[in-house]
Formats: sequence, C-alpha cells, structure tokens
Amino acid sequence: MQNLQKMLPKFSIALAVVLVLTVGYLLTRGNTVDVEAKKITKSELVEAVYATGYVEAENIASLSAELSGTVRSLSALEGERVRKGQTIIVFDNDQPRLAVEELRAAVAEVQAELKDNRLRLERNQMLFRSGAVSRQQLDEAERNCTQSFESLRQRQAQLASREDDLGKLKVIAPFNGILTMLSVKDGDFVKPNTVIATVTDPSRYVVVVEVDELDVPRLRVGLPAVIAFDSMPEKRFDAAVLRIVPQTDRVTKTSRVYLRLEAPAEAIQGGMTATANIVYNTRQGALLVSKSAVFEEERRNYVWMIDKGKLKKRQVRTGDSDLTFIEILEGLAEGDVVVTAPLENFRDGMETRILKERHKKS
Repeated sequence: MQNLQKMLPKFSIALAVVLVLTVGYLLTRGNTVDVEAKKITKSELVEAVYATGYVEAENIASLSAELSGTVRSLSALEGERVRKGQTIIVFDNDQPRLAVEELRAAVAEVQAELKDNRLRLERNQMLFRSGAVSRQQLDEAERNCTQSFESLRQRQAQLASREDDLGKLKVIAPFNGILTMLSVKDGDFVKPNTVIATVTDPSRYVVVVEVDELDVPRLRVGLPAVIAFDSMPEKRFDAAVLRIVPQTDRVTKTSRVYLRLEAPAEAIQGGMTATANIVYNTRQGALLVSKSAVFEEERRNYVWMIDKGKLKKRQVRTGDSDLTFIEILEGLAEGDVVVTAPLENFRDGMETRILKERHKKS
C-alpha cells in the first residue's frame, strides 16, 4: 500500500505531462485547416466602369395616321420585314377622294378653256395684223388667255394639295426594317395623329446604360466596352462608347451612356436587358490578389498569407480594382501565397493544407 501511495504522485505528474503535450499538439500540429490559396504575381489591371441598361434601336419610326379613316388593308403584320417605301396600311375616307375627283374635273375644264383662249388669241393676232380686228379685241383675247392660264395654275395647285391628302390615307415604311408594333386591324376606325405602327431597323441597335455620376468623368467617346445580355449570359460582345448624355438624373444620380456594338449581334431585340464593362484604363505590372482574399476589420484591410505552412494575418493597403482582382500597394510582395477564401475561425499560427496544391499532386 505504501508503494502504491509513493507511485501515485509520479503517475499524476506523468499524466499531467501527457495532457499538456496533447493540448499543445492540438493547438499546434493538430490544428490544421484546409485552405484555397494562390501565389500572387504582377499582372495587367483592367479598370472598368460597370453599368446596366437595355437595348434600344437607334433608328426607329413611330407611324401615325394624318387623316381619320377606316382601315381597308394591311400589307404586313408584327414581326415581319418591310421595305422602304412599302405601303403598310391603307385607309378609306371618301372626303379627300371626292375632292380629288372634283378638282381633276375642274383642271380638265380649265385646260380646255385655256386651249380655246389660246386659239382665239392666235386668230386675233393674225386678224389684227391684217386690220380685221381692233386693238381692244386683241387685248381682250390676251387677257382671257392669261386669266385661263392663272386659273389652271391655281386649280393644279389645289389638286396637288388634295392628292397629297389622298396620300395621307396610307402609312408607308420610311426605311428597311421590321414592323415591331401594329395596333390596328381591318375595319378599325383611326383618328388623326394616332400612333398605330412602329418600324425598327435591327441593324442599328445600341445599348443604353446608366452610369453613376462618380464614374462619368472617367469616360469618353470611343472607349472600348464588353457587353453581356441577360438572355445570352455565356456570350460577350465588343462595343464602344458612342455618346455620353451630359445630364445627371437627380433621383438616380446617373447619366445615360450609349454603346454601339462593333458587329451586328443576332437574336438581340429592343428592350433586352444588358450589362456593360466600359474599360477606361489598362495598367501593366500591378500586384493583384483576388477580391475575395481581402477582408476588413476596424476600417483596415487584411489578408491571410501562408508563411512556412502557417497562417499569418497581414495588413495591406489596396489600390484600384476590376471585377475580380484588387491591387495591393503595400503589405505583400510578388510570390507571397495568399488564402483566396478566408474563414472567420482562422487564427495566426494555424497550420494549413492547401487544397489546390493537394489536387495538383494527385
């Protein structure tokens, strides 16, 4: 029993030593975290303004009826192509048609009268030279001829005006395009100045984006841009700044910027939503890390770097950025390995196992 009592203190000390070693191991060698990390290098920094907007046809015509009338015929339907000068809609209206018929008859009557008066004038001129008629009779023939000519000119002007009114009973395509809106059908009565059709030129679409007022000073006409449409998220289209509207909306604090596609894009339509990155600066030799690697604490920026296999929290000073990367001005050097997806439970001194390196080895 005495031997057992003598051995207990020694056993307790040994147990305590084992416990301390175990805890130490768990706090150091046993505390290993899997991380995604990347060695940072100097690369090209592309600075761009991000904006959202929509597709708009630069060449679009809203067509309306200039006179009232009933729709008599349609030569195209919504979604169909039309040619410049093509009659799309024809109306019926008796008033201008009857007016044209009456004036055409009046012109024919005056033309016949003028013809008779010219013959009389020629005959009186011959008789006057032979002394058969007086000067007064010759002057009267000349006056009648002049009056008939003036009357004909007036009637022809009136006829041209009424024929122009008759032409207003047609809606004609002003250019080659697609009929994107048609709001009438056969038999509909249409009032004057009512928009009833829209023709769009699909070869001249632009993308209109709203740019934050803080970014507008960075832009200028001709800058390159990359556009993605929500309907085709996997594709990218090159464009350029066409014009910048020098007016900021008081509510949204944005200005409209028009972008022209470098090449016609199939399957886009007016009104489609789009996103754009307008590149305003490209700089070589910038030290870049993934934006996801940088986190903020107490208004200071930090990254977790890996030093000799262990996590080390490092304060950094950041600069410009693009959609994916941010520039590091101070705190890191080329070749440093930085955790790209930091977690809240990271602590200084934790041992790391880099997932990407493990995948490469396997």
